[in-house]
Amino acid sequence: MKTMSARDAKNAFGMLIDTARAEPVMVEKHGRPVVVVLSVEEFERLNRTGNQKQEDDVKATRRK
Repeated sequence: MKTMSARDAKNAFGMLIDTARAEPVMVEKHGRPVVVVLSVEEFERLNRTGNQKQEDDVKATRRK
């Protein structure tokens, strides 16, 4: 995962977007991670995975 400072992310927003389309980018402020920027495709993949886990958990609970 790439890392950028908040200042660099602000000053090179286009580069941030281009990089995030290829891999997640962690943005740091004062040396501490504050956000991760990722592509829509990766977000949707993670969201589907999370939703599937929730559905599996509900099904498992109902079987008890």
